[in-house]
Amino acid sequence: MPQMRPLDPAFPIDRQLAVDASNVVLVNLFTLDKADEDTFLKAWQDDAAIMKRQPGFISTQLHRAVGESPAYLNYAVWESTAAFRAAFMNPEFRAKLSAYPASAVASPHLFQKVAVADICVA
Repeated sequence: MPQMRPLDPAFPIDRQLAVDASNVVLVNLFTLDKADEDTFLKAWQDDAAIMKRQPGFISTQLHRAVGESPAYLNYAVWESTAAFRAAFMNPEFRAKLSAYPASAVASPHLFQKVAVADICVA
């Protein structure tokens, strides 16, 4: 299982899961040892396949850091925190977490779009 390091220690993912919100985006930054990239990618693919089948899942995209940094960013869109919470607690998903390399550190955080006048819509 990857180690968990919250992006915001004052409001970690377990507290975010208790907030009812719609149209949420999971941003999950992963850091790991370069030697573990292949293992990480296989583990991420397996757990993403589980998530993709869950109610409320909309999409996901994995990004790799530019250059030599073995950092990855997962961006996943969900209909609601309730949908993500159910998927995150799914026993099939939880069982797959042990496949991540020991060097992997995950920093998950939920976000919602923000409207900024003349720039972007929520």
